[in-house]
Amino acid sequence: MNLDFTQIVPYIPFMLEGIWVTLRFVFFAILFGFIIGTVLALFKIGSIRPLRWFADAYTSIFRGTPLILQLMIIYFAVPQLSGYDISPFLSAILAFGLNSSAYVSEIIRAGIQAVDKGQTEAALALGVPYRQMMTDIILPQAMKNILPALMNEFITLTKESALVSTIGYLDLMRRAQVVGADLYRNFEPLLFVGVLYWSMVMGLTLIGRFVERRLRVSD
Repeated sequence: MNLDFTQIVPYIPFMLEGIWVTLRFVFFAILFGFIIGTVLALFKIGSIRPLRWFADAYTSIFRGTPLILQLMIIYFAVPQLSGYDISPFLSAILAFGLNSSAYVSEIIRAGIQAVDKGQTEAALALGVPYRQMMTDIILPQAMKNILPALMNEFITLTKESALVSTIGYLDLMRRAQVVGADLYRNFEPLLFVGVLYWSMVMGLTLIGRFVERRLRVSD
């Protein structure tokens, strides 16, 4: 086996910097996707039919097409139509956020519908406005039920973030490719970056378990 990990030692700070670069766009994509997904979920369970149709069509499109295709359209095709160049960072946030929101909307919708209908009926009987009922009663209970599914979606998004290397964004994967091309050795930098991805995913998993325990204690 022709392996020599000492050759990547000078490049380790360069690759470690990719953790922050990756997590930065993943954080904004998750936040963006969660907000849009929550709105779409409320559309889906609402009584306004056009909004339900829009939310269902949106989910169908973004779940039915590859994420890398959506990324390519935003980064390469949209500037062709608009004449405005979109940075890799903004393209990554938009593509991953819009894609994630389709999945998050289904998770939140299922969580809301899993809440006992008696809660809604009691709130309506007491004259609680719909918006207040959703924000103060229904959504907090739904979040406790869907937290594992949401964390799984966030973990998946973190792993799939490696796709942004295809548009030249200097995330972890792209930095491993740069190091591999410079050294003419790919196994060592790719394995090192794989360990970094695994560490990030394990960190998210532990955070999710901690939050779940806190929520169970607060019940």
